[in-house]
Amino acid sequence: MRVKCIVSYDGTQFSGYQVQPNKRTVQSEIENSLLKLHKGQAVKIYASGRTDAQVHALGQVFHFDTHLTIPKEKWPYALNSLLPDDISIKEAVYVDDDFHSRFHALKKEYRYQINTAKIQDVFKRHYMYHFPYHLDVDLMRKASQYLCGTHDFTSFCVAKTEVEDKVRTIFSIDIVKKDSDIIFSFIGNGFLYNMVRILVGTLLEVGQGIRTPESIPAVIKGRDRGLSGKTVPGHGLYLWKVYYDN
Repeated sequence: MRVKCIVSYDGTQFSGYQVQPNKRTVQSEIENSLLKLHKGQAVKIYASGRTDAQVHALGQVFHFDTHLTIPKEKWPYALNSLLPDDISIKEAVYVDDDFHSRFHALKKEYRYQINTAKIQDVFKRHYMYHFPYHLDVDLMRKASQYLCGTHDFTSFCVAKTEVEDKVRTIFSIDIVKKDSDIIFSFIGNGFLYNMVRILVGTLLEVGQGIRTPESIPAVIKGRDRGLSGKTVPGHGLYLWKVYYDN
C-alpha cells in the first residue's frame, strides 16, 4: 500500500532534505525510522521536492510503499516515536498506487520571512533573515506583479542549474508587513533551484531603492543571472504547502 505523509521540519541542523553521504538530512532520518518500523527492510521515500540546508518546511509531502497494515491515523505516532524532535509527521493517508508526491503536485507555496529590527532578535535568528534596513513595501508589491505569470526565470536561478526548461508560472506573490517582520508568500506551479531566494533578494533591492519596480521586466527578458539580486540565506525560507487535486 502507498502512504502519503505531510511532514514539517526545522531545517537548522540539516544539510538539506535529500540524502547525502556523511551528512544529516531529512530524508535519511525518515528512512531510518521506516527501516526500524519494517524490521530492517529498507523503505525509500519520494518527496514533492528538495529543500536546501537550513530551509524549513511546514507542509513538505512524501510517499512510500509498505506492506504494514497500520491504520492511517497511527502512522504519525509510529514514525514520530522514532524521529528526532526537529521532524514531525503531521498527517498520513493511504493513496492510490499511482500517486506520486512530486509529479502529481499542482502548486507549491513558499514563504520567506525577514526581520528588519535594528538589533537582531536572538529567538528569530534561525527562522528569519535579519535585514536591518528600511524597506518600501509598496514598491516591492508593485515589482512583484511583474513577476507573476508565466515567464522564463533563467535570471532567477543558479546559473549552472542542469534544468533546461526554466519556464515557470507564479500565480501570486503576497507581501505582508507586521511590525518589524515582513513575510513574502509565493505560489507557483514549480520553482527552480534557489529561485525564491533570488526573487526575494531582488525584491529587497527594490524595497531599498537600489532598483525600480519597472526594471523587473528587463531582468526577466535578459535571462541572465547577473541581472537579478543576491541570493538571500536559506534559514528564512519555508516550504509552506503543496497542493494536489484532493
